[in-house]
Amino acid sequence: MGFKISKSKLMRARRLLCALQCEIQARVIHARASQGARFSRVVAVTPEDTIFHVDRLTEAVIMEWLAAHWPEDWPVELVMEGGAPGATFPAGLPLKDTVWKLILDPIDGTRCIMYDKRSAWTLAGLAPQLGARTGVQDIVVAAMTELPTAKAGAADQFSAVRGERLVATRHDLSTGAAKKWKPRPSQATDCDHGFASVVKFFPEGKVEAAGLEEALWRELGLHDRKGGARVFDDQYLSTGGQIYELLVGHDRMVADLRPLLAERAGRAMPLCCHPYDICTALLLESAGGVVERPEGGSLRVPLDTLTPVAWVGYANRALARRMRPALRRALAATARS
Repeated sequence: MGFKISKSKLMRARRLLCALQCEIQARVIHARASQGARFSRVVAVTPEDTIFHVDRLTEAVIMEWLAAHWPEDWPVELVMEGGAPGATFPAGLPLKDTVWKLILDPIDGTRCIMYDKRSAWTLAGLAPQLGARTGVQDIVVAAMTELPTAKAGAADQFSAVRGERLVATRHDLSTGAAKKWKPRPSQATDCDHGFASVVKFFPEGKVEAAGLEEALWRELGLHDRKGGARVFDDQYLSTGGQIYELLVGHDRMVADLRPLLAERAGRAMPLCCHPYDICTALLLESAGGVVERPEGGSLRVPLDTLTPVAWVGYANRALARRMRPALRRALAATARS
C-alpha cells in the first residue's frame, strides 16, 4: 500500500504498545483493589470466550487510549477479543484506508488473575495492513506486559521489533522504578529433568492430550526411564504465560494441540488458542526460541478473533530440531490408535 516502515517508526510503535499496556496494567491493579466481587462477574459469552467484567473494563481502556494517543498519520484497524469488528483509528476511518493492523488480547489468563492465582498478561501485535491475508507471520512489533497477582512486588514487560533484540523491563510496583534485564531461554537440547508440557487445561480432550504426551516421551526415551519423573508438567492457563515461561528459561517446550486433537476426535472445537493469544510469538523468536505449527513450519494464521490455532514453542532451535521429528511420529502413532 506504499507504506514504508522505517526502523524509527517501528521503535516508536514498540514504545506506544508498551505505554498502552502499562495503562491496562494500572487499571487492572486499581480495579482489583476497588471493585471487589464485580471484578470477576461474567458479563457475556461469545464464540471466542467467556467475557468477565474485568475484560470489559480493559476493552474500554484500550478504546480510550487509542483515541487519545495513537498517531493520526498511522491509521490502524483494531482486532481485539470482545471488540467491535472493523474498529479503526482515527475513529470512523474506512478500513481500506488503514495501513496497520493491531491485534490485542486485553487480558490473557483472566481466570488466573480473577482468582489471584497466577499472573495474567496483556498482549499486542502490530502488522502492516494486508487485508484479510494479514497473518501472525506478518507481525513486526509485539509487546506483552504482566498483570500481576496482588502480592507481587514487581511485574515484567517484554517488547520487540522484528529483526531487533528483545527488550525486557522489570517494573517495581511500589516505586514505579524500571530496570532492563536480559531473559535467556533454556539452552538444553532435551527435556530430561525439565518442564515441558502438552496443553490439557479442561476435562474435554485431556485423555487424548495425555496419550499424545506419553507417546512423545516414549519417542524421546524419557518414559519409564529409571523410575520416571524425568519431565515435569506445568499447565499455565495463558498462552502469554506459556511464552513467558519459555522466554525466561523455566520451560523447554509447550505444545498446544487442542484444535488438532478435537478435530481428530470429532468433537466440537473447545475453548482454544486464537491468533490474539499467540500474537507475541515474535518475542520468543527474538530471544532465540521457536514458535511453529505442530508438524513444523511457521505459523500462518489470519489476524482474527475466531481461527483456532495449534502451535508448539521450543526454548531454542537445537531443541526444536531434536523434538520436532519425535512429535511428528507421536502424532502419527496416536492418530492410528
